[in-house]
Amino acid sequence: MGHASSSDNSKIKQGPDHLLVLVHGIMASPSDWIYAEEQLKRRLGSNFLIYASSSNSYTKTFGGIDGAGRRLADEILDVVQQTDSLRKISFLAHSLGGLFARYAIAVLYNLENLRRGQHGYSTSHTNGNSDKLKSLSASGTIAGLEPINFITLATPHLGVRGKKQLPFLLGVPILEKLAPPLAPIFIGQTGRQLFLTDGKPSKPPLLLRMTSDSEDKKFISALAAFQCRILYANVSYDHMVGWRTSSIRRETELIKPSRRSLGGYKHVVNVEDCPPVSSEGPHFPSEAAKGKEAAQTEPNTENTAEYYHLMEEEMIQGLQRIGWKKVDVSFHSAPWPLFAHNNIHVKREWLHNAGAGVIAHVADSIKQQESATLIAANL
Repeated sequence: MGHASSSDNSKIKQGPDHLLVLVHGIMASPSDWIYAEEQLKRRLGSNFLIYASSSNSYTKTFGGIDGAGRRLADEILDVVQQTDSLRKISFLAHSLGGLFARYAIAVLYNLENLRRGQHGYSTSHTNGNSDKLKSLSASGTIAGLEPINFITLATPHLGVRGKKQLPFLLGVPILEKLAPPLAPIFIGQTGRQLFLTDGKPSKPPLLLRMTSDSEDKKFISALAAFQCRILYANVSYDHMVGWRTSSIRRETELIKPSRRSLGGYKHVVNVEDCPPVSSEGPHFPSEAAKGKEAAQTEPNTENTAEYYHLMEEEMIQGLQRIGWKKVDVSFHSAPWPLFAHNNIHVKREWLHNAGAGVIAHVADSIKQQESATLIAANL
């Protein structure tokens, strides 16, 4: 951060105290983060250990969000156990990686105290804490560390089923009808989960379960434990993930954004602080089970539209019980706007460098939160 108190200097000499985990998306690898990692290291300084996850590279992203999330959790535990100086943890995830990260933090939430020098921990070790989420306030730890930032870039938090949620289908009914049954052929269990057709008809799909707490996974409590949660969403030109699902908004909440960039951050066009919205949380009523069965066996627009609309609303209500900062990004003036999905994290600097302003905004947001954390700690 460029400066630190004398007590902070002693920590830096011992090693970084803040772990920032970078999580890539589908059919990708740690190399997607080369530019972002370099910029984050330069802007954040030596107090951060910036780690690009490698446990779910390429086709490993096809085996399901839950499996990938567990692998990511194990990988993070290894890093934490090997770095004694770590005290805090943050996540920056792109696309599908945001869902992997959401699953992983639920696995790691309130994990048994991670003592330096002890080994043998695995993701099956949890402390059995069944405390209720008290007003969804920040509490608990992730892998034994203090959770600070949870940031996603173009992540399909609500799945990809529904009007223009998977934009390259162009909203064409026949294409949107064919996509759910074909997705598992190409991207396996992950495809079923993204289209909300995974599991038995009587059971809620994984993405709905990930918007609440259960006995074995505290999905919403884990998210609530972070001091800052930020959603970066492409408002247009993203052929993979729609604006609605990446910003956790209803169709009626999508307002035409400004075409002017915010000062100093090219293509970042809007920042909105969204406070928590009180709700009983998500439900999976009997009509949803019938709709899910229809979506699995006889998918068509008529008998599945209500199911997907109901699931989207339930997921939104679950996720809006905690506050979010929503950052809208528009590459309408970029040389290659159709590369928006990869521009947003600068996958390849020579081709996707239009997203440099987004990475700068991410870095400054992390710095701002780090400063706030230090000030609070010294009060």
